[in-house]
Amino acid sequence: MGAPAVPLSTDLENPEAVPYFLWDEPMTVSELRCRLAGDPVGQRSRLLAKVLREARDSDVWRFTSPQEVVEAWPHLAPHLGRRRAFWEYLLGAWEELGLVGRVAPH
Repeated sequence: MGAPAVPLSTDLENPEAVPYFLWDEPMTVSELRCRLAGDPVGQRSRLLAKVLREARDSDVWRFTSPQEVVEAWPHLAPHLGRRRAFWEYLLGAWEELGLVGRVAPH
């Protein structure tokens, strides 16, 4: 028998909720924020890429900023899978509009 199911939530304001997009790596919103702020670069990049890949676009910005994504892009891009093209398009458009700094090639 596997581990008991953890209730997932869309309430990303609740620090004790387990975000719906962390279904395969359950942790609370509070734990996610701590890990994004304090883990080594490789682990932080892996986790941030998971947020970009699995969360709804509008929910991503609860955990990061567009400029942070731009700065971490070389570490994030290889882990984005099918969502990579979307983020490349969005960040490129924002760069052209002057809303974010230059997106580094991967």
